[in-house]
Amino acid sequence: MESSTTGLVLCSLLWTVCAQVPVVSIEPKAAGVRQGESVSFRCRVVSGSQPVRLEWKRTNNSPLADNVKIGPDGSVLTIANARINNQGQYRCVATNSAGRSTMTTLLTIKYSPKVQVTPVGPLRVRVGEPVSLECRATGKPRPTVTWQRNGTPLVTTATEDNNTMQVAAAGPEHAGVWVCQAQNSEGIVEVKVEVIVEGVQGGATAPMASVSAAELIAVEGKTVTMQCQASGSPPPVISWSKLRAPLPWQHTVEGGVLTLTSLGRQDSGQYICNATNIHGYSEAYTQLEVDCEYTHTQLEVDSPPYTTILPDQLKLRPGDALRLQCLAHGSHPIAFHWTRVGRATMPAGAETTKEGKLLIGRVKLVDSGTYRCVATNHVGSSEATAKVTVKAA
Repeated sequence: MESSTTGLVLCSLLWTVCAQVPVVSIEPKAAGVRQGESVSFRCRVVSGSQPVRLEWKRTNNSPLADNVKIGPDGSVLTIANARINNQGQYRCVATNSAGRSTMTTLLTIKYSPKVQVTPVGPLRVRVGEPVSLECRATGKPRPTVTWQRNGTPLVTTATEDNNTMQVAAAGPEHAGVWVCQAQNSEGIVEVKVEVIVEGVQGGATAPMASVSAAELIAVEGKTVTMQCQASGSPPPVISWSKLRAPLPWQHTVEGGVLTLTSLGRQDSGQYICNATNIHGYSEAYTQLEVDCEYTHTQLEVDSPPYTTILPDQLKLRPGDALRLQCLAHGSHPIAFHWTRVGRATMPAGAETTKEGKLLIGRVKLVDSGTYRCVATNHVGSSEATAKVTVKAA
């Protein structure tokens, strides 16, 4: 009996000495995904005495979000339809009879810039007064922030997450539309602020146009109105046009309001409000989609895309940012594909989005040329082109 007890104690001591604390690794070690995408991390036991229990935690000890799922054996962590609050470090904890060990991974959520300008416009100052506008931008990757006034880049004071435009004494030349632009790999966002310098003879300011709705859906045979407003001094003249087509013959324009009656499918497209005075011009856009009026016994008629690019002509200087928007009307879903006419590849640094945007952060002289967008759905495809000219000042 004594010999049996001694053997059990010896076996227990040997197990304690020989048992190994688990060692784990995580693949991938870090990941970056866009909002709405999914990602998985696998925690793998490299060595250690079995059995090993695996558990996932946030390093900040906050509970796992409701869109985070753990696989049956605890090794795989999956984040579905990623949100910004999913960003951060995740820890895999491995435990066995000999102890515990951990390994961490980092998840970064990419998203297009969000911009806030303080103060919001229109900003009124008198001649000689200081002007200060702060543009605060967030986004992943961290966006670059620039200011422009009436299309001219401005020198600013920049810190880690904001960019401040300051003028010691306002003069007539500071009146107009100031634009804060934030850009990263996920997109470009602009916020416009009108600065009005009072005390200037004539109160001269360039126009700034805006529309009541950027997108409208109307029913065939009905009437639709599009409203455009514009500020500026002297008061700008407002006119309407349609991209790559004349305005429908049954239209009226009164007080900046465009009215279309007896709508047809051919009236779908991009409508442009243009505000002009002696100091410049400004445009705003409304996308109109005219659908058939169906009864409960009728089926929707599928249609191939009708494609346009906005703008279809663009003149830039080296170092400027290029942004083209491909628009398509037709049965969804619609996929967009960009190419450069006469070239096998797109310029270095060119980026496209699933929404049909073409972005180049800083253009070069060699980027001049014609760019083609092809829109495709299950019915067919169509294309449009835009001419880009890059010329040194």
